[in-house]
Amino acid sequence: MTPALLASTLLLFVTLSYASLCAASPFGNCRKCRGMGHAITTDRKGRTKRGKDCRRCKATGKRIRVGRHLYNIAARLHRDGTR
Repeated sequence: MTPALLASTLLLFVTLSYASLCAASPFGNCRKCRGMGHAITTDRKGRTKRGKDCRRCKATGKRIRVGRHLYNIAARLHRDGTR
């Protein structure tokens, strides 16, 4: 098997895997708060406590995946163009 064919097959496999992940689970954990919805801080004694709510995910801990976002844009463009 030539390296070019192997690379294209691997790229196709990764793309289809990511597309199926976006279809099955469109939301992933927020990268800033790691899915917790808030920051973790420590008090003066060193004990952990809940910090401020995450502004990026609005304290839900979930964000839409990039692939799903691109699919939503393409679907909206197609829907608006065929009306």
